[in-house]
Amino acid sequence: MKGVWTGIAALATALVGKAEAASYDDIPDIEVYGQHFFYTNNGSQFYMRGVAYQQNYSPNGTTDSNASYSDPLADSNGCKRDLPYLQQIYTNVLRVYAIDPTQNHDDCMEMFAAAGIYVVADLGEPKVSIQSDDPEWNVELYRRYTSVVDSLSKYKNVIGFFAGNENVSAGNQTAAAAFVKAAVRDIKGYIAAQDYRSTMGVGYATADVPTRDDLAAYFACEPGNSGNSTQIDFWGYNVYSWCGDSNYAASSYGERYDFFHDYPVPVFFAEYGCIEGVDGGPTHRPFTEVQVLYGNMTDVFSGGIVYQWFMSENNYGLVELSDNDASVSPYPDFTSLRSELASIKPTSTARSRYTPSNSAPACPTTGSSWLPVASPLPPPPNPQLCACMAASLECNIDSTDDTKYSDVFDYICARDDGKYCTGIQHNATTGKFGAYGGCDAKDQLAFVANAYFADNGKQKSACDFDGMATTQKAQTSGGCGALLGAGASEKELHINLRFPPEDMIRCLLLLSSRVQPAESL
Repeated sequence: MKGVWTGIAALATALVGKAEAASYDDIPDIEVYGQHFFYTNNGSQFYMRGVAYQQNYSPNGTTDSNASYSDPLADSNGCKRDLPYLQQIYTNVLRVYAIDPTQNHDDCMEMFAAAGIYVVADLGEPKVSIQSDDPEWNVELYRRYTSVVDSLSKYKNVIGFFAGNENVSAGNQTAAAAFVKAAVRDIKGYIAAQDYRSTMGVGYATADVPTRDDLAAYFACEPGNSGNSTQIDFWGYNVYSWCGDSNYAASSYGERYDFFHDYPVPVFFAEYGCIEGVDGGPTHRPFTEVQVLYGNMTDVFSGGIVYQWFMSENNYGLVELSDNDASVSPYPDFTSLRSELASIKPTSTARSRYTPSNSAPACPTTGSSWLPVASPLPPPPNPQLCACMAASLECNIDSTDDTKYSDVFDYICARDDGKYCTGIQHNATTGKFGAYGGCDAKDQLAFVANAYFADNGKQKSACDFDGMATTQKAQTSGGCGALLGAGASEKELHINLRFPPEDMIRCLLLLSSRVQPAESL
C-alpha cells in the first residue's frame, strides 16, 4: 500500500512542478462580496475545500495556553512533504491556528500559491489571545495580532484572519465577544491604514454553542454609526454534529442552513469531521456530509475545513508522519474524503449576476444570557498612551514577574470601592472602559499602584508591594508633550478618576488621542 501512495505522491509532485509559474504575487485574490467569496480575476464563486493544518491543536482549535507551538508555514520541508497529499484531497484552503511572525513563510506560501491553495490564519497563539473568562483587548494582544497581519499581508493567497476562536463557549463568557469585536474593528482598521490588500478579511470562528444566535447577530451587527467597521467579514462555524452516516435532519445541518440563510457575510465550516460513533474507529470517518455541504447548502455555506491534517492524541488526523516526519501515510478517512470531494458539483453564482440583499441584523439586547452592550466597545489599545502614562508616574512597577501581579491588583482594587482601579476597568456589560484598560498588565498595575501611593500621602512605604514597586521622578517631556492638546474629557474616557487634583490633571493631559465610543472611531 505504501508503494501505491508513493507513486501517487510522485505524480502529484510532477504536476506541482508544471504549475510553478503561479506564485503568491499573481494568484488571484479571494474577495468577500455579500454572502459569498469570489475570485477577483474572473468573478467565479469560491468554495473552501480546506484542511486544518497545524500540529498539537485539539478539536475546535483549542490548546493548552502554556503550550509552545510549531509554525507550519515556516516549515519548508513539511510543506513540500505534504503538498502532494493535500492536492489529492483537492485542498484549496489551509487553516493555521498560530504562526510565528518572526519567521519567513515565503517557501510554503509560494508552494501553496502554485497549487492554488489559500490560507486563513488565526491571529492569536496559545499564550497570547483573548481569554474567555478574563477578556481584555490590550497592547500586547494588538501587537501580536498586527504582527501576524504584517507577516502574511504580502501573500495574495491569504484570504484573511480569525480574530477569535471559540472565545464564548458558555453563557457566562459572552462578555468576551465585546473584546473580540473590538479586535475585529482594530485589525480591519489596521489593514486599511497600512494600505494592505482590501480583500483580506477578519472573521470569528465559533463552536455550536447555546448562545450561537446572539453571537452571530452581535458579530454581524453595526451599532450606531459604525458602518461595517465592527462587522466581521466572514463567520467560521466549528461543527461536529454529523457523525458517521448521519443525515441532514439528524445532524441539524438543515437548521443551520435555515438560520444563516439571511446572514450578511460568508459562512463556512471552520472545522468539521466528527469521530464519534464511527464504524471502524476514528480513522474511518466516511465524510458523507461532504455531499450535503457542497450540495443543497451551497447557496448559504461556502464549503468547509476538515479537522485535521496531522494525527495526534485526539485521533482526528487524516495522515500519520513517519521516518522522523519525512514520510506521510494516509489513514482510511483520507481516502473517504478524497472520494467524496472528487464527486462534488457545487452550484456556483457569478459575481456579475449576484446582488447582495441580506442586511446586518439587529444587535442582541443585554440580559441574563447575553452580557455585552452593543456600544461602546473597548477602545483601541494605544501603546504611546501607555508609555506616557507609565513615565508620568511617581510610583512604578519594577517587577516583570506577572505571576505576582494578581495579588497586588486584588489588594489595591478591593479598597475604597475600587476607586484606584476605575482607570483600568474594562466592563463590557456597562460599556465603561478606563483610559488605561488597554495597557499591558505591568502598566496597568503601575497605574493603580501610583493612585494608591498618591492617596496615601506619597509615603515610600505605600510604593513597595513586597519590592515589586519603586518611586521615580515623573516625566512628561519628549513625545508626550504633544499629548497636551488631546483634550479628552472624563466623559469620553468612560472613567471616573478620584485622585488628588494634581494627579487627575496629569492623567488627563497624558492622553495621546481622544478616546471615543468605539462606534464613532
